[in-house]
Amino acid sequence: MPQYFLTMPHDSADEPTMESMQEMDPAELEAVMAAANALNTELQESGALVHAGGLHPPSTAVTVDGTGAEVKRTPGPFVEAAEYVGGFWIIDVQDEEAALGWAEKCATALKARIEVRAFQEAPE
Repeated sequence: MPQYFLTMPHDSADEPTMESMQEMDPAELEAVMAAANALNTELQESGALVHAGGLHPPSTAVTVDGTGAEVKRTPGPFVEAAEYVGGFWIIDVQDEEAALGWAEKCATALKARIEVRAFQEAPE
């Protein structure tokens, strides 16, 4: 079955972290965490979940560049953007329609936008 990469964008100006989430209204935070846990449990129980996770913001990134004579490490993301991938799911489902169905569940549960992209399949 094909695998899909579902990503949740965040606004680069906000850079939410686990620490900054503590500043949210406790009831709102609890509701979001419960929705995320229920969604991840449903994905796992369906057998579709390969992996999921949240990422630290771009300001914590280090870009490793091997395009020159020497490898360079540069603090920060390799590209500046208005948004960045804050969290993701990798799912293994029958087809794009199934992936879009899971993306709708993710978007609804987390009140977020979700981008859906298929992994490339290896050439035969």
